[in-house]
Amino acid sequence: MKKYAKNVRVAAEAQAARRMTPPPADAVPGFNVFPDVDEKIAATMEERFDEFAERMWKASAGVRDVLASAEDVETARESLYRYIDQQERATYEADCKIHSLEISNIHACCRVLRNILAPINEKKTGYSALKTLWLLANDRREEIGHTFKPGFFEEFERLFRGIEGRSGIYGDASDGEAIEPEYERMRGREAAEARTRVLDELGGGYLEHFSKYPSGLEAEVIERRERNKKRILDYFGGGEEDWSDYFWQIKHVIKTGEPLLELLELPDELNSAVKKAVENRLPFGVTPYYLSLMDDDPALGYDTTVRMQVIPPPDYVDCLVEQKENRAEAFDFMGEQDTSPRELITRRYPNIAILKPFNTCAQICVYCQRNWEIDEALDPNAQASRATILKAVDWFDKHPAVGDVLVTGGDPLLMRDGPLLDLIEELSKRDHIYRIRLGTRTPVVLPQRWSPEFVAKLAKYNEPGRRQVSIMTHFEHSYEITPEARDAVTEIRKAGMMVYNQLVYTFANSRRFENVKLRRDLKSIGVDPYYTFNTKGKKETRRYLLPIARLIQERKEEARLLPGLDRTDEPVFNVPRLGKNHLRSQQDHKIVTIKPGGARVYEFHPWEKNIHAVTPYLYEDVPIYDYLEAMRARGEDLEEYRTIYYYH
Repeated sequence: MKKYAKNVRVAAEAQAARRMTPPPADAVPGFNVFPDVDEKIAATMEERFDEFAERMWKASAGVRDVLASAEDVETARESLYRYIDQQERATYEADCKIHSLEISNIHACCRVLRNILAPINEKKTGYSALKTLWLLANDRREEIGHTFKPGFFEEFERLFRGIEGRSGIYGDASDGEAIEPEYERMRGREAAEARTRVLDELGGGYLEHFSKYPSGLEAEVIERRERNKKRILDYFGGGEEDWSDYFWQIKHVIKTGEPLLELLELPDELNSAVKKAVENRLPFGVTPYYLSLMDDDPALGYDTTVRMQVIPPPDYVDCLVEQKENRAEAFDFMGEQDTSPRELITRRYPNIAILKPFNTCAQICVYCQRNWEIDEALDPNAQASRATILKAVDWFDKHPAVGDVLVTGGDPLLMRDGPLLDLIEELSKRDHIYRIRLGTRTPVVLPQRWSPEFVAKLAKYNEPGRRQVSIMTHFEHSYEITPEARDAVTEIRKAGMMVYNQLVYTFANSRRFENVKLRRDLKSIGVDPYYTFNTKGKKETRRYLLPIARLIQERKEEARLLPGLDRTDEPVFNVPRLGKNHLRSQQDHKIVTIKPGGARVYEFHPWEKNIHAVTPYLYEDVPIYDYLEAMRARGEDLEEYRTIYYYH
């Protein structure tokens, strides 16, 4: 963490002054990264194959000797098992000098390497990393038959360093005493002052990062957005009073390319992607309010996450067009069709079910889980018939164990007050339903929806001690926290209802301390962090994905610096058809192999583990190396991410 440490006074002053540090001038603001990086990675591999391989073997001469001396793969397997046992057993000896924290990492790396060597995991994945390593160690590369990427060598270099006790996380860990903090050898006030200096360094480090991620509550940002608002109002012929009118915002949702392209500066490839999406009638939409959150000067780089949520990149559009006639099969990542016992109902857990009465949104998020169900933004046919809704509500009568109902869609808050409140009243008649949650992005993209009059109508169904009505929303970045969003949340909270945030963790918002800043800002306006979702592994949203290790690293290193009240959410991976896997608990997932392209393959266990026998799920992750190279293209210092390989 010393890498982050700067003078705390300077950092605090910078934060107080709301200093906003833009990215390097040549950094790509969120788009085009993976395609460009792919080409560079391929070229790098061709030029530096021997260098990568030699560095991997240098990490553990013992592993290389074992593999090179084995006459076949099975002999290599048994010999490596013995070598791993030997490395681990050495950590239990009384005279072991390795620091206890490094020993813990040795055990973790040994566990991962054993998983990779296991024949059962080779059978599950259809690939033997051991055979590949054995052929490489014996200079038989031509027999491998796989295309390599640097990530393969980087992963095994870290694993080999790990089992040797030389990860480098804590500096030189060969001598346990050498890396212990100075204050551990002190007592009393002297120790306290020394420890305070370290804590100041850590605190100053994250404050410096915070200055790179301004919120929409900062004066400079508010002023810039006022100019944006005027420009948008002029374009649509609206007045100042129209901006706060929910129906005016709805009427002017941008669903065609022209207004967006005339009001926002976009690179040519995104211009083309938007036009192609509209021509092919792909779901696309942006509210005037949300458009005002996008900077007229994209070089600022603050609004990357905002833009990437709604402006579809070319590969996404191409993928959706190719599978347009088959989208229910191609894009239903969560297998909702297999978990829907009745129309409009989804159920994966004993005590909760999803009810989807309204099948569209005011604007369409590119990474949406249900993009395969939505035809267009504000589709006039999106609302289910009253008969269908009542039939869905009746389903709950037959399933009294389900007491928590998530009303989502689409976005149910786009329903008219009458039908929406009728639905909530019907649910409220069921005594076993103790919680009604409304899944909506309107506090973020359309805060005008939350008028005092509407909030008062909704709050009637929130009866403390009997029934809770709560709002579940998706703030993705501090830049979305605006005076309008704050005021909407304030209205909801004043009426006694809670607001919770479910963050989708994407490439766009995954820089160091970016979501630590978001959690802090959310708490400041009365929103409680609830879940951080690893982006669902949907093939059409490839450039939004990031390694699972990055989310675990964020929670273990960055979020740990915050008070508990600022980091109350849970990091999860959504397992298709099964539900959430809690990434904080390593016993619920494991690495089973590493592919030649550098991708980890995970086996995820269902939430039913130790309760009910359900088949685990295999998932091929984004290669860490590829992700880091894409972050380098954004101007990030990769030294700050160096421990990522040790999060399994």
